[in-house]
Amino acid sequence: MHSEDGFGPKMLADVKPPFVPEGASGMTVLVEWAPGDPGTPPHRHSGPCFGYVIEGALRWELEGEPEHVIKAGETFWEPGGDVIHYQNGNASSEEPAKYIVFMMCAPNQPMLTLVEDEELEKRAHLRAPRPTD
Repeated sequence: MHSEDGFGPKMLADVKPPFVPEGASGMTVLVEWAPGDPGTPPHRHSGPCFGYVIEGALRWELEGEPEHVIKAGETFWEPGGDVIHYQNGNASSEEPAKYIVFMMCAPNQPMLTLVEDEELEKRAHLRAPRPTD
């Protein structure tokens, strides 16, 4: 798939989402975070999301998975649906971060829905242990 001279297609991710909402539409979004930006508050998406970090690094955390950093040139995906996305902010306090995300959105639903504090408390047991500083 990748030519000998290094040009051409290169597989970055190959995932099988658990579902794609019926009648879904595709949306591609460019996200740019300033240094230190915490990103979007806890939220969820109506369908799966696939992304690629163009520059910088993201602090990433999905419900049930430990927080980790995704660097430029790396990919991510999230299943959407009921899963809470806790963090997607800039992992650096000195450099900007930029990524592209492609989302499969359910019809007549917003791109993302913020999760209320009450629900976060009820689902706290599903969040991976927090890293210690």
